[in-house]
Amino acid sequence: MSLVLGLRRIASRQAVWTCRRMNSTAAETREIDVLGTKYTPDAWTNATPSILDKTGRNLLHHESHPLSILKTLIFNEFPNFAHYDTLSPVVTTQQNFDSLGFAEDHPGRARTDTYYLNARHLLRTHTSAHQLQLLAAAHTNDKSVLVHAKNAQAAPNNERFLVAADVFRRDEIDASHYPVFHQMEGVCTLSRADVQQLAPSTPDDVVDIGPENPVQPGHTAEDVHKVAADMKRTMNRMVTRILTQATAAQRHAGSEATEFPVRWIPAYFPFTSPSWEMEVLFRGEWLEICGCGVMQQSILQNAQANDRIGWAFGFGLERLAMLLFSIPDIRLFWSTDPRFSDQFAPAQISSFRPFSKHPPCPKDVSFWISPDHSFHDNDLMDLVRDVAGDLAQDVKLVDEFVHPKTGRASRCYRINYCSMDRNVTHAEINDIQDCVRSRLVSEFGVTLR
Repeated sequence: MSLVLGLRRIASRQAVWTCRRMNSTAAETREIDVLGTKYTPDAWTNATPSILDKTGRNLLHHESHPLSILKTLIFNEFPNFAHYDTLSPVVTTQQNFDSLGFAEDHPGRARTDTYYLNARHLLRTHTSAHQLQLLAAAHTNDKSVLVHAKNAQAAPNNERFLVAADVFRRDEIDASHYPVFHQMEGVCTLSRADVQQLAPSTPDDVVDIGPENPVQPGHTAEDVHKVAADMKRTMNRMVTRILTQATAAQRHAGSEATEFPVRWIPAYFPFTSPSWEMEVLFRGEWLEICGCGVMQQSILQNAQANDRIGWAFGFGLERLAMLLFSIPDIRLFWSTDPRFSDQFAPAQISSFRPFSKHPPCPKDVSFWISPDHSFHDNDLMDLVRDVAGDLAQDVKLVDEFVHPKTGRASRCYRINYCSMDRNVTHAEINDIQDCVRSRLVSEFGVTLR
């Protein structure tokens, strides 16, 4: 049997086995094991096996992986910050939402957006979930947290730190979205005396502050302008250096740009105020780099650091890495194919060279939604990912309507199956599609059309 044929048969059998496994264990209650710690499932549990399998991949620790290369470049730009990249992906709802001021009805808390292990524990949806944990650990000398610090001597009290980590969100399926991606979080806190020593803001440092992007009670406008200017200068320096390296490495258009215009767009985040989104003009397009702002003082107060004021930023590594390394499909970051991994070397930004182009195999699935079951687009996305894995290239809603007499809603989705390293056959994809259809009926009560 050829290797390719063997892979096809394995994929097909895997799809059938997944259906059997899900159908036979759906009613069972089993403990969920994440990196050696067990959690008891309940009515909130929605983390799928395919998602849980990603928790131990540690892409950020493979030094020649594009995401790890980018992480290291950013760490190197912050030599006076403590660095964290081994914190557990499992956090509590208090860490992920409550500590950051998320409202009880914030959509980010919904099961349609977030992967829950149970009502209290979830897979973090952002690296900001560790802000209070790391600030408080310094005050309480919590060794279980501080032991994860690298470059700890630069900020022994976690007054400045970076966090790089995988984060998990239920999302659509296409070339730029994946349910697991990676973020970089930066936090810098300053004493009131430190703030007074900051360089005064200049016209270039001016950012929009006003009623819709307000200074917090207890902060003075002068302090906020100084803190925001310090954040802005730091962010500009980091982005300029990284993009300069990328441009120099790739010799884009035969030139090496050293200036990258930046704009700051007023924004809203529950855990900063005032807040902004930073955008950079790179290769003729405005690239959204990160969200940032002056930290909510309540976070510092809860960490017993109310005598300090801070700024924070956070951004996704994949979006920037796809641009810097010319990677066209986010699934490639998870590829174990040496034709991908062998293209990159530590500390070097280089352009990805496509090694294959295989045609997609489209399949449609149409169904009536049951009035007795809730159904969200992300339910289908997770089901397809759980069955097809990275063979699912994209899923798009192509038709929907409501029956004028019965009021029932109908939807039709087109699933494009496409491997990044081989041709797929209609026979193997039919097995996978049959499994998708079967599980739609058994798990969501739909009526197939």
